[in-house]
Amino acid sequence: MKLASYRHGGADRFGAVVGTGIVDLGARLKDFATLRDAIAAGAAARLRAVAETASADHALAEVELQIPVTAPEKIWCIGVNYADRNAEYKDGSQPQSYPSLFCRTPSSLVGHGVPLERPKVSRQLDYEGEIVMVIGRGGRHIRREDALGHIFGFSLCNEGSVRDWLHHAKFNVTQGKNFDRSGSIGPWIVTSDEFDLAKPLELTTRVNGEIRQHDNTGRLMFPFDALIAYLSTFATLKPGDMIVTGTPTGAGVRFDPPRWLVPGDVVEVEVPGIGTLRNGVVDEA
Repeated sequence: MKLASYRHGGADRFGAVVGTGIVDLGARLKDFATLRDAIAAGAAARLRAVAETASADHALAEVELQIPVTAPEKIWCIGVNYADRNAEYKDGSQPQSYPSLFCRTPSSLVGHGVPLERPKVSRQLDYEGEIVMVIGRGGRHIRREDALGHIFGFSLCNEGSVRDWLHHAKFNVTQGKNFDRSGSIGPWIVTSDEFDLAKPLELTTRVNGEIRQHDNTGRLMFPFDALIAYLSTFATLKPGDMIVTGTPTGAGVRFDPPRWLVPGDVVEVEVPGIGTLRNGVVDEA
């Protein structure tokens, strides 16, 4: 089942994507104001029952897709998580013992089809294709062997980075990761029952049709279950929280010379079984 948050007729809604249309679930299940509310209520079966019997209310082309959970409590981002990523830094360091972490704000992210903005203060906007876990059942001190049962579904992220702002301070990358509308999540959430999580997911990032990144989750240094167990050691995971699981080698900064995104570029992040997240690039107004 594909679930999306979207805007239509000036109103924020959520629904199920069926073919080239979308079923307005919020109009039929009025006890849920948002998709996050439905996730928190454990209402996947109710959502599916409506999605399988109702006709589409809108064509996908007629709506503006938003990030799938529009107001998550937490968006965790994992750095340097694919094999070979540590070597890209060419600093002689050993692979890390624990995940690298930072947070993003919802305002730094747009939905599928909405342009990313290259900020006025930088020309170093970069792409990072990633897979997103969406938490369904929350918890604290989640055991690794139980962790996959806490995943509601999966989405995609272009974790756009403004590279020359990543190290303005001594210890953090927060500034360069949180420019308004610099990244994206979407196009929707595909529920976890659609996947055999024993099999790796293949991730590809393209810029203007050219493959820049390609890898699979079998090469994650910290797999999905390990990330959930680790994060929940110190933070209570909540329904609708999103965990952006890391990007493969091949971001624009790693080319010589670097290949930054410019207005007119189109970035696509694709995973079979989830779909393709596509965004153009414009200059900040």
